[in-house]
Amino acid sequence: MNPSPALATELADTAREIDARFDALLTVPDDPRADLYRAMRHAAIDGGKRLRPLLVFATARLFNCDMDCAGRVAIALEAIHVYSLIHDDLPAMDDDDLRRGRPTVHKAFGEATAILAGDCLHALAFEVLADPATHADPFVRAELVLDLARAAGPSGMAGGQMMDLEAERASFDLTTVTRLQAMKTGALIMAAVEAGAILGRLPPEGRTHLRGYARDIGLAFQIVDDLLDVEGDEALAGKKLRKDAGAGKETFVSLLGVEPARERCRLLVDQAIAHLRHYGPEADLLRDIARFVLQRDH
Repeated sequence: MNPSPALATELADTAREIDARFDALLTVPDDPRADLYRAMRHAAIDGGKRLRPLLVFATARLFNCDMDCAGRVAIALEAIHVYSLIHDDLPAMDDDDLRRGRPTVHKAFGEATAILAGDCLHALAFEVLADPATHADPFVRAELVLDLARAAGPSGMAGGQMMDLEAERASFDLTTVTRLQAMKTGALIMAAVEAGAILGRLPPEGRTHLRGYARDIGLAFQIVDDLLDVEGDEALAGKKLRKDAGAGKETFVSLLGVEPARERCRLLVDQAIAHLRHYGPEADLLRDIARFVLQRDH
């Protein structure tokens, strides 16, 4: 199902902005590093839904933040996301040949270059966040760096990916799968929403409702991914589907069943929207994003 016209416009505008920022950040040098930059561009430009950058923008707007600052934060979040995809596709991880309908980076440029491309995007994310151009206040920059590091590391995305590898050798119950996905998928979604609140100087104790929103859409996003892995169209997805069952991994769908998983997803989206009840129309984009998570088909 397509997003609403308003959300479709926001997604398209965000994609153009992120592509333009990556284009400027990853200018190919005229030296032996050229293929490294080409590999980063192959992964980073013209790809994906750009959901995490849009969440940064949508949350930053709640607090009337400078949108150029938000754009720099958004590209840092997306750089971490893209690095994780490059590494996740490697033969030692998920061993995928296609990503977004194109050869994965290690297929196009070789494994060594793919590893370095991921490493460089990881480093660039923190370089961008720590740069005074991102925010004049060093305490804001430090909090942005700390929050993204936690979201990307062993207590977040990378830790969740390790649990996902172990899932091929162990049988996980629903509680463990929920924790795995809250780390692997949900941590960066949480960081995107949190980043907008940090830019808005909302104190940590005032972010509970936004964290609740992010937690719920993160889990809903993963449940839809699990449903699409079972029911989806590989041409739309741009990658190989039905791999989890072949690897013997437990998912929300294998543990709950298709219809109960779909119903849980609906409840999570309703809960996410309820977390925004204290906001008016200024939070409509966040509400639209939550509904889109439920409706997406790739």
